[in-house]
Amino acid sequence: MKKSLLLAALLAMAVAACSKTETPAPVAPVAPAAEAVKDAAKDAGAAVVDAAKDAAKDAGAAVDAAKDAVKK
Repeated sequence: MKKSLLLAALLAMAVAACSKTETPAPVAPVAPAAEAVKDAAKDAGAAVVDAAKDAAKDAGAAVDAAKDAVKK
């Protein structure tokens, strides 16, 4: 008798727990974040290009200085 009462109580709790549905949380818009990442990537790419151009200028100046040092 105790086992059947316990089983009935557990079954009732399981049915009650399964019938509850959770409301999904609202999803934040992704588009603004994607645009921010896109802009950041574009800015980072431009910075890399500028750094490469500066390094090329500095390397050219170093070559010229080395040539002048060898001539003297």
